[in-house]
Amino acid sequence: MARGNTRQRIQDVALELFAEHGYEKTSLREIAEKLEVTKAALYYHFKTKEDIVISIFRDLTQPIDELITWAEEQPRTLETKQEILRRYQAALTGAAPLFRFMQENQATVRELSIGETFKKRTMTMAGLVEDPDLGMTDRVRCISALFTMHAGMFFMQNVEGDPEEKREAVLEVAIDLVTQAHRGPRK
Repeated sequence: MARGNTRQRIQDVALELFAEHGYEKTSLREIAEKLEVTKAALYYHFKTKEDIVISIFRDLTQPIDELITWAEEQPRTLETKQEILRRYQAALTGAAPLFRFMQENQATVRELSIGETFKKRTMTMAGLVEDPDLGMTDRVRCISALFTMHAGMFFMQNVEGDPEEKREAVLEVAIDLVTQAHRGPRK
């Protein structure tokens, strides 16, 4: 098995066990056993559980980092913000297992280095869709668009319906909020 495949398998199994038992109650030994490898083989790739989580975080959030880099080079127009939301949804969908882990292990995430990194990344994303030149209500609409997408990741999984239809609805609401904010104050 190629090194990259082993690394990926470790990440997948670790996320599965963290979701099933919680981060704190999952040991490296349990991860190794589930993978049917020795603990030494696991150590070759990752020394600690935190190393595994950090690697998952980096891999799954790379599309968000790429989006931020792209967005920072674009004009701050409504069309750019709408495209940011479209791309952000795709990145969030790709990182869904990580967000489930973060939701189910909130206390742990606050203690790990990824907690602060995630907070900074979220604030950067907020700055890319929010516009300080807008009135306060419209600024709140822009920030709410971003959090509509986050809420959609967590709460819509418990709503019956087609997953793609739910994703489209969340994106539509987020884009509506940003679009409404850019129409200016209503008379």
